Amino acid sequence: MSRKLYMILSLLLIAAFTLTACGSPATEAPADEPAATEAPAEPAATEAPAEDPAAGKVTVEWWHITTEEAQKAVWQKLADDYMASHPNVNVEITVLENEAFKTKLTTVMQSGEPPDVFQSWGGGVMNEYANAGLLKDITADLDADGGAWRNTFSPGALGVYALDGKNYGVPWDMGMVGFWYNKDLFAQAGIDAPPATWAELLEDVEALKAAGITPIAVGEGDKWPGHFWYAYLATRICGQAGFQAAALRSGSFTDECFVQAGTTLQELLALEPFQEGFLAATYGDEATAVGNGKAAMELMGQWAPAVQKDNSESKEGIGDKLAWFPFPAIEGGAGAATDAFGGGNGFAIGKNAEPEAIDFVKWLTSAEAQVRCAEAGFCIPVVKGGEAGLTDPFLQTIQETLAQAEYFQLYYDQALPPAVGSVVNDSVQGIFAGTLTPEEAAQAIEDSAAAEIK
Repeated sequence: MSRKLYMILSLLLIAAFTLTACGSPATEAPADEPAATEAPAEPAATEAPAEDPAAGKVTVEWWHITTEEAQKAVWQKLADDYMASHPNVNVEITVLENEAFKTKLTTVMQSGEPPDVFQSWGGGVMNEYANAGLLKDITADLDADGGAWRNTFSPGALGVYALDGKNYGVPWDMGMVGFWYNKDLFAQAGIDAPPATWAELLEDVEALKAAGITPIAVGEGDKWPGHFWYAYLATRICGQAGFQAAALRSGSFTDECFVQAGTTLQELLALEPFQEGFLAATYGDEATAVGNGKAAMELMGQWAPAVQKDNSESKEGIGDKLAWFPFPAIEGGAGAATDAFGGGNGFAIGKNAEPEAIDFVKWLTSAEAQVRCAEAGFCIPVVKGGEAGLTDPFLQTIQETLAQAEYFQLYYDQALPPAVGSVVNDSVQGIFAGTLTPEEAAQAIEDSAAAEIK
C-alpha cells in the first residue's frame, strides 16, 4: 500500500468527490398483480396473516475507500457471503475515494449521524470522534467469550484503535517502517549482518563511508521521510508510556526522552550519512538512489520495493540484492526492540450501529476474510491465520515482525491532530538542517500540542 496514500491524509481538510455506490444485490421486484378478472383467494379463517418480509431486517451501512476494481470486488464478495448466511441483514456499501471519503465523513459527523462501519486510520481523528460520543465502544464485544475476538488480533495493531483502554474500531491491515538495504553494498563495506542496535548502525555508517558508499538516502525536502527517523527514535527511547503521556497531556513533548530522540538523531547527522542535496531531495529522489544502487539504505514503509523499481533506471530496482531489517534497539530506552512504527487501515464503529454491524465486522476481520484480502494484494493481515494469504517474502517478514509487537506507534501525523503532525515534520526538518536544536524542536511540538489537543 502506498505511503502516498497515508501521508496525503490530512484527516479533516479534504476535497469533494463523486460518490460511487457499490450496493448489495438489487431488491427483487414484487410479483405481478393478479389479472383484473381474477379475484384474490380468501384466506382460511384459521390461517395466520402472512409475515412482512421486511420485518426484522437490519441494514448495516458500510463505507470503505477501496476503489481499485479487483480489491473492491473482494469486499463486495465478503458482504454478499455474509448476507447469504444472515438473510436478516442487508449491507449497504458506499465506496468513496480517499479524499472525498474524509470530506463526506466530516459532514455526517457534524450532523451526528455516522455510518455504522467506516474506514479509519485510528489515532488523532478517531480519538476526536470518540471523545465527541460519535463512536461505539466495542471493548465488551472484543472481550466476550474470554476475549475470543480480541485474541485473534496482533495486540499492537489493535491498540491503534483504542483510547483510554476502550476500543472504538479494529484494524484489518497494518504495515511498518523499517530499513531496506543493499546486501552487496554492505558486503563491499565488510558488513556481514544488519545492525541490531543503534551503536551498530552508526558503526555501519562509518564502514560504508570508508568504502566510498553513500550509507543512507532520505528525501528530506518532503519532510515526512525525516519524521520517520525522529518518531522511531522517540518510540525506542520514550516507549508507549512516554508518547501517550505527551499525547494525552499528562506529560509533555519537551520531556527528556523526546529531547533525547533529537540528540540521538544529531549523532547520526554528525556522520554525514545522507546523499548530497538530501535537504532538498524528494521521496522519489530517495527511492531512485536506492533503486539504482547508489545508496546502501533507506528507512521506509513496506511499499518501498515497488517505488524503488519504478524510480530506477532499469525499472527493476536492485532485485535480489534488496533485504530488510527492523529499526535497531536503543540501549536504555523505555521502548521494546519489538515495538513497531507505521500505519495501516481499519474500521471504526458508529455510535448507532446495531449488534449485527459488529458481527459483520467480526466477519470482515476473520482469518478467512484476511486471507482473501492478502491474496488480492491489498493488506498485510493483522489476524492470526490471515498471513496464509501472503506470498511476497518481504511482506511475510514484515507481518511476522509486526505480530511480535506489543505496542504499535502510529505515524505522528496520524496519531496526533493534523496541525501538530505538521509542526512535527517542520521541526524535525529543522534538526536535519541544523536550524533547530533538539530542545527548540521539542518546544515547538509541545506548543502546538498544547494549543490543539484539548
